[in-house]
Amino acid sequence: MRTDSSPGALPSREHLPASWRDVPVLDVVIPVHNEEKDLGPCVLRLHDHLVRTFPYPFRITVADNASTDRTPQIAAELAASVREVGHVRLDQKGRGRALRTVWAASDAPVLAYMDVDLSTDLNALLPLVAPLISGHSDLAIGSRLARSSRVVRGPKREFISRTYNLILRGSLHARFSDAQCGFKAIRGDVARVLLPLVEDTGWFFDTEMLVLAERAGLRIHEVPVDWVDDPNSTVHLVRTATDDLKGVWRVGRALAVGALPLDRLTRPFGDDPRDRQLTGVPGGLARQLVGFCVVGALSTLFYLLLYSGFRTFTGSQAANALALLVSAVANTAANRRLTFGVRGRERAVRHQAQGLVVFGIGLALTSGSLAALGAASGDPAHSTELAVLIAANLAATVLRFLLLRAWVFPDRRTDTAPALAYDVQTPAYDVQTPAYEVQTPAYEVQTPAYDVQTPAYDMNAPHETTAPHDPRNAR
Repeated sequence: MRTDSSPGALPSREHLPASWRDVPVLDVVIPVHNEEKDLGPCVLRLHDHLVRTFPYPFRITVADNASTDRTPQIAAELAASVREVGHVRLDQKGRGRALRTVWAASDAPVLAYMDVDLSTDLNALLPLVAPLISGHSDLAIGSRLARSSRVVRGPKREFISRTYNLILRGSLHARFSDAQCGFKAIRGDVARVLLPLVEDTGWFFDTEMLVLAERAGLRIHEVPVDWVDDPNSTVHLVRTATDDLKGVWRVGRALAVGALPLDRLTRPFGDDPRDRQLTGVPGGLARQLVGFCVVGALSTLFYLLLYSGFRTFTGSQAANALALLVSAVANTAANRRLTFGVRGRERAVRHQAQGLVVFGIGLALTSGSLAALGAASGDPAHSTELAVLIAANLAATVLRFLLLRAWVFPDRRTDTAPALAYDVQTPAYDVQTPAYEVQTPAYEVQTPAYDVQTPAYDMNAPHETTAPHDPRNAR
């Protein structure tokens, strides 16, 4: 993606070394609100699965969203009895807020989350995070709508889920298949740059994160999952659907006006094979030509409609000037974003000013053509005027593309990108401090308000584990 700001905000993806032992490779977050019944058994089940199947160190973090039942006490008991389990308490509700808080503080290179009911079969967890560990992908999601997924749920939820994803595809042009499945993972370096751009703190958090990542050109891996609906789910479908539609409108509007600095998420030069330079071949020329032709064709139609409308109440010269001015502003904005990939508001005014200079050249060509036609035939027919204008616009279009490419939107990656790509000598996850030693007032990590000697359930049940920090040494 071309932008006017510095590219290469993210380092090249690298496979995590097999000998990684400094910090947990995977941090699985379980956001909960009033889940005293399911929390204990589900966390122990997840821990047992990771000990048996996951080859790297891991951590399970329970993110309590202002629960009013015994959920905080149970989470603290789990954290005290199982070494790989942590507990974070937040004073405000919101799944997105919980994920943002824990992921931002985590030192793990791979971050994941899942619903506490474990509706998704845990056998999909390793396939979910493997592409992130290997450096193949930036995010990974479980999909209940993939062809090979096996899902058990009622017709109401099935209808709502498929309708919502169709809305995303139609309005935001999303290409991922399932935005709402509570089974996702993200690389830590991507999360640190992406999360500040995500505004939602509730259920729309997932969708907004995925849409922004996809628009920024990040790679999203999808894993078909086996999923069984929880009949006791406390999700309020109508309120959640309403909030999601509001979020779709907000994100769509921000993307339309270029208000989101998605260039922060661009990978450095060389990470994407499509960015590799070939001798004698200008980078992105074919794609830019296609984009420019599409924008030019639409702009020409728009111009002709405007000219025909203005011509009903004014002369040909005035109608041509007005139509060309309006269409030129729209054409510059469309080419800025769609053809040359420039996002954000930086230099937008300058680009429009330069576009108006190009407009002046086009105006001279078309007005000169009209003047020549009038001198030659006196009072030409309207169809003849349109034919002459089309020919003049075609000539102006060729000149416009050359000026836009070489002057208005020159490619600035050549000089800066290689240095940014290879001037990184330190690992992306050189973090030596534990994730939850941060003394922030937003939540309390080590202050359980309960009697430790009276657990809610028998911690000596068969689920208990005494595995050391490295799960592989426990086998």
